[in-house]
Amino acid sequence: MTKLLEWLFGVSFVLVAWAVVSFDLLDLSLPQTYREVAWPMPLYLLVSFGCYSLATVGYRVATFNDCEEAAKELQEQIKEAKEDLRKKGLKM
Repeated sequence: MTKLLEWLFGVSFVLVAWAVVSFDLLDLSLPQTYREVAWPMPLYLLVSFGCYSLATVGYRVATFNDCEEAAKELQEQIKEAKEDLRKKGLKM
């Protein structure tokens, strides 16, 4: 089973459970408070996912490793390219 199918199965299971509780599709005679809590649940899940995503991106940016050696190598390559272009007559 691919990851896509796993996610689709999980999302469809949650949607079916939400629909059963919200619209009382199986006549379970659930209290009204269950429906009141279940109705905005997709919005809560969406906001929670957004907060998690933002926190993950922020953490990854904060802990990003500097590559001093690669930066020096890139600067040297830029200098070589500029010298090569000057030799060929390009003014910078």
